[in-house]
Amino acid sequence: MPAELREHAGRHYAVLSFYAGPDDAWTLELSEAVPAPAAWAEIPGRPTHTHGVGFLAAFVPDEDPTLEPTVHIHSHDEHVIPYEIMRWFMAQVTEQVERCRAAYAQEDPEAVE
Repeated sequence: MPAELREHAGRHYAVLSFYAGPDDAWTLELSEAVPAPAAWAEIPGRPTHTHGVGFLAAFVPDEDPTLEPTVHIHSHDEHVIPYEIMRWFMAQVTEQVERCRAAYAQEDPEAVE
């Protein structure tokens, strides 16, 4: 799945969303975006940046509505995350939580609290 990109104060950030089967959860991973491969420049519509190494990940369980979403920090280095970027990331996490809970409610409405 392509990463969503955002530029803030001259730096680029990316959120990559994917399903982690072993965890039965959607994962949203925030990274500082890196320049796209030079070969992409020849492909119309390709982004100039792509997802880098993730340093903040949110896990949104979709099999059990009693499990809470969690946020994990994966970094050996210090990362400064601008407030607007953190809000953007958490808004995407919130949307994923709402999608998972709505889907679960459609499958078994009595199970959702």
